Amino acid sequence: MTQVSERSGNVSHSPAETLSPVLPTAVEDAASKLLRACCDARFKIATAESCTGGLLASLLTDVEGASHAFERGFIVYSEESKCELLGIARNQIDMCGAVSRDVAIAMAQGTIRQSAADIALAITGYAGPTNDGGEEGLVHFACTGRSRTTRHRVEHLGAIGRGPIRIAAVTVALDMMMDAVRDA
Repeated sequence: MTQVSERSGNVSHSPAETLSPVLPTAVEDAASKLLRACCDARFKIATAESCTGGLLASLLTDVEGASHAFERGFIVYSEESKCELLGIARNQIDMCGAVSRDVAIAMAQGTIRQSAADIALAITGYAGPTNDGGEEGLVHFACTGRSRTTRHRVEHLGAIGRGPIRIAAVTVALDMMMDAVRDA
């Protein structure tokens, strides 16, 4: 298990109790560093995940003491859940598509509204082949805060497989959140 001490910022690992067999050590280290930075800044973070299916929230909650910084996570895999849980207008999804810049931004903004977090990160994309011609590996990210500009990023990860796409997306998300904490 990865552990962050709120007071000292020390990190320790016990791989048998985490996703370590699946995730690269660098990804776990990035999650620990993010949570430590959030604790130091007294920030709470929240996530909204579609194509990663909760992998980011799971990674963050693998870190002991995560509750000091991780406020909540939404898994909004279906279009309906994006509307119901995050308040995204159905017509916005119909017009832009669930995997789009506009919907990623709306997801991040909905996450801020539905939480007590200071920073929210949203991920929506295609982790595998689609029936409707969507680009496999296309992932949109949005990161926002209560008094911060919303940032968007798009990645074209390619047809590298569901697992590698999800891991790459989580890596980008951690980087975006760390940038938001540093810039605050």
